[in-house]
Parts: sequence; C-alpha cells; structure tokens
Amino acid sequence: MAYFEKRVSPSGKVSHRVLIRLKGFPTDSATFDRLTDAKKWAQKTETEMRERRYFKTSESKNRTLGELIDRYLERVKKQSAKRHKDLKPMLTWWKEELGYAVLADLTKAKIVEKLELLSKRKKTRTPDAEKAAKAEATISPARVNRYMAALSHCMTVAVNEWEWLENNPMRKITKNKEPRGRTRFLSDEERKAFLEACKASYYKPLYLIVVLALSTGARKSEIMNLRWPDVDFQRKQIILHETKNGEKRVLPLAGLALELMREHGKLRDLQTDLLFPFGKPPKPYEIRPPFERAVKEAGLKDFRFHDLRHSAASYMAMNGASPAEIAEVLGHKTLQMVKRYAHLSEAHTHSVVTSMNNKIFQSME
Repeated sequence: MAYFEKRVSPSGKVSHRVLIRLKGFPTDSATFDRLTDAKKWAQKTETEMRERRYFKTSESKNRTLGELIDRYLERVKKQSAKRHKDLKPMLTWWKEELGYAVLADLTKAKIVEKLELLSKRKKTRTPDAEKAAKAEATISPARVNRYMAALSHCMTVAVNEWEWLENNPMRKITKNKEPRGRTRFLSDEERKAFLEACKASYYKPLYLIVVLALSTGARKSEIMNLRWPDVDFQRKQIILHETKNGEKRVLPLAGLALELMREHGKLRDLQTDLLFPFGKPPKPYEIRPPFERAVKEAGLKDFRFHDLRHSAASYMAMNGASPAEIAEVLGHKTLQMVKRYAHLSEAHTHSVVTSMNNKIFQSME
C-alpha cells in the first residue's frame, strides 16, 4: 500500500513523499515535487512488485558511490581528456568523503553535511610569497557549486543510463548564490598603453598572444597550447580541439591578428608544432612573467590575463553583439555566463536610439 505525505520546507517549497509497504518486499520511498508524479510512481512500483518485476532497488543497494564515481570517470575519460582532468579532483574528493556509502543510503542530509565541510576547506594552492594571502582563503560558493554539479551529473547518468539510482538526490539541494561575474576590461587608453608595453616586451610573441586574446576571446590555456595544424590560413581560422567544456570551437582570424599570425609563421620552430614553445622537450611557454611585467609597465591596476577575455566580450557587447553571439564566440553552452555584459549592450543600444532620435527629429526643433 502507498502512503503519501505532503512536506513544506522552511522556504515554502512543497514536496510529496511516497512510502510503499507491500508484504514480501522491502519498504521503498521516493519524493516528488508534484503529487501527480508521486501517484504515478506509486502505481507503477506497486504493479511491478505484484507482478514480480520490481528490481530497481537492487543496484542501488549493491553499489557504492565510489563504484559509481569510478565508472563515471572512465566514461568521461573516453569522451574528453580535458573534461576528465577537470572533473577528477572534484569527484575524487567526493569519493574520499562518501565513497563508502551505499547508493540507496545516500541521503540529502549526508551530502549537505559534506558540502558544509567543503565550504570551510582552505584553498590548496602553491603558497609562494605572491599568493600567500589567497592560499588561506576558503573555497568560494561558486567553486562549491562546481563540486555539486560534478556529482549531480554523475548521478544523473546513474539514473538515466545505468539504472543504479531511482532518483538523483542532488536535485533536492539548492545551489549557493554566486556573486556577479567579474567584468574588468581595458578602456581605450589602457588598451593602447598595454599593447605598446607588449610590443616592447623581451618576449616578442607576447604582442601576438595578447592580440589573439583580445580579438577572439580565447582563454590563456587555449592560446598557449595552440599547434600549427590547428591554424588554417586559407579559411582564416583557428580550430580549438580541447576546450574547457570539452567541445571543439573555431576562432575566426581577422585584421591584425591574422597579419601577426602570418608573420609568426615565418619564424616557426621546425622542431615542434607548438606555436609558442619553450625548452627541450618543447612545452608551452610560461607567459605569466612577461605578461605581468607588461601590465606593470602599462600602469594597469587589478588586471589578469583572463580579463583579456572579458575585454573581448565587452567590446563585442558595445558593438552590438547579442548575448547569443557572444556566447557562441566564447564557447559558452548557456547565456548565463554572458549576462554580465548585458549592461554594456544596453548602453550601446541606448546610444544608437539617441543618435537616431537626434537625426530624425532635428527638424522639429
């Protein structure tokens, strides 16, 4: 027989818990947002029990979270080495904390307890003199959300593909509120001074690297790991095979960036296909020292390499690009990440409308 219980959280959210007790079977339960879904699940489960077709809970009672994480990481590794590298540290932490837990016993309370522990954990960075203060900071709410997302997708696969779980318990846990993203970008004066400093750098390719970042919005890792087979001068584009979200992306080459790339190609090192090699065996050049020196010489304050990506997005917004267009160029799967540039696009739209009004109504004054 199925028993239904209505629950109301402190925030006012309503949910419906179903408890099924049928002779000869272990008690089972599930929670749903809608009562209709709860009733459908109860009816389906009771029917399967009576017809001896109910085996769903066997996997969840025989598998641990550690087994699930191991299988999931193997799956990701076959799909994308980059994504596997990003996810492994986070999922390894979950495995160390809850890997022993049987999936059927993995409750919201247990997960929340570990999330609270995670939010108090110190950042693990190399504590050199420059980063000593930051090394003492706790993990940000945004980073905690990344840990949540990693485990949630792992469990979604377990529900939808492997049937190791009936429901994903992560769906019941609210994400941390994240601060609005950083939007530091170069003003016209700052950009001119910085590019001049890059031109004068002891590391000559720095100017090209910064121009590429400003003109394409590419990340530092994407640029520094570029290889000549990725560059197509005929089609005037660069193909990124390994990106942060694991998908291939194309960077258009135009104007100064294209010109500088062609000049750089004439000086390429034939011992490697890396665009910016260093040492033997060749590896991507460590750009931070010359970059930080150029920042200092240009008199910039609070400016990092990733802010070149923000600058590119900001310039696109100010020149009328839509959020969807900016997301496509930057390689974001959703529009959430580009909402921070909306006010710049709105300012551009306002200036266009003002200019139009001044022209068409000038004769009415």
